[in-house]
Amino acid sequence: MVPFSLFLALKYLRPKRSFISVVTVISIIGVLLGVAILVIVLAVMTGFDNMWREKILSFKPHLTIVSRDGGPVEDEMTVCEVLDGVPGVTGAAPSIEVRVLMQHRGQTAAPIVVGVDPNRAAKVSRIPDFIESGHFALEQNSALVGTDLARYLGLSVGSRVLLYSPRNVMVKDELYLPEEVIVTGIFNMGMRDFDSTFVLTSLEVARELTGMESGAHAIYVMTEDPFRFEEMASRVAGVLGPGYQVRTWKEVDSLLFAALSHEKTMMFLLLVFITIVAIFCVTNTLIVITVHKTNEIGLLKALGFSARAIMGAFVWHGWIQCLTGTVGGIAVGLLVLHNLRRLVAWLTAINIEVFPKEIYGLSTIPWSTSFGELTRIAAFVMVFCTLASIIPAWRAARLDPVEALRHE
Repeated sequence: MVPFSLFLALKYLRPKRSFISVVTVISIIGVLLGVAILVIVLAVMTGFDNMWREKILSFKPHLTIVSRDGGPVEDEMTVCEVLDGVPGVTGAAPSIEVRVLMQHRGQTAAPIVVGVDPNRAAKVSRIPDFIESGHFALEQNSALVGTDLARYLGLSVGSRVLLYSPRNVMVKDELYLPEEVIVTGIFNMGMRDFDSTFVLTSLEVARELTGMESGAHAIYVMTEDPFRFEEMASRVAGVLGPGYQVRTWKEVDSLLFAALSHEKTMMFLLLVFITIVAIFCVTNTLIVITVHKTNEIGLLKALGFSARAIMGAFVWHGWIQCLTGTVGGIAVGLLVLHNLRRLVAWLTAINIEVFPKEIYGLSTIPWSTSFGELTRIAAFVMVFCTLASIIPAWRAARLDPVEALRHE
């Protein structure tokens, strides 16, 4: 049997083509739009966080080992062989990073050259999975470049480019000839910072550019599970001893992930205000109903119905509105997210660029949501709806039946 409070709330919700029905529908639509915006924006922010993490872990190592005294890592191959025996390590390779001047047919760029041991490069990089043209090869004077850098310099597979050493600027009265490398592959990571900034080549070419005869700047390490970085960092540090410093991928890009976290929090707080404003539309609706139904409320109280039953009816009324708006908002939000690429493509077709790679650094709009996040949004809305329904419900419960029956 349906409780009287719920029965009365459903009765008030029945459409009668009146002003109250219109206000109720507007309130539900307001909650729906507020929830939909909250779902969409939080899903996109979460998608940004996940995609940045995925792209970084696809390009950069899970652990980076450097010498504690700040100098080069000597006996790098011995260190790599030791790391190969550490449980959980899937690959280790010495590396050198240096920013150079790159020239091709009059065009100039200043990318970062990453030199890696050719025999170990495939174990510490997922670039082979993102080769757009050519093949993954770093033997002799081979080089891999990103698609944006290749487009800017007019490069293709087989192109010969010159790399000018920074020592030409750092060392006075000496001139160092450029290194000529051959482009053997072009990769597309889908992220501007990687596709336009990095060149992958052999360790020997990088040594020529930096003037190093041996050693490496760091040791790149890949692990089975990148999210167990603290455990793996502790394990590797214990094996190598105090002469080395182990840095995790989260430490290396800590500013980026901190910025994304703070941005998501701020966006949530701002959107919460939009949703709260929509929820207070429910309060306005209940106040209008309370005024409109004053005579009926007085009659019910005169017949002996308790103030609690009257108050419960209006709380149920607010809950039903918010529940309908929340379910509809989540449905609309998920519908928009699942068709996000089509919407972006449609806007691009009419010359409205909403997500240029040059600005955001990613080739597509990422999004990701979960049942837990949707549940939290729904719980948040229902809590505020309860609070928003209490004031008009309390007013209705406090009405004096004699005064209410006199109301016209």
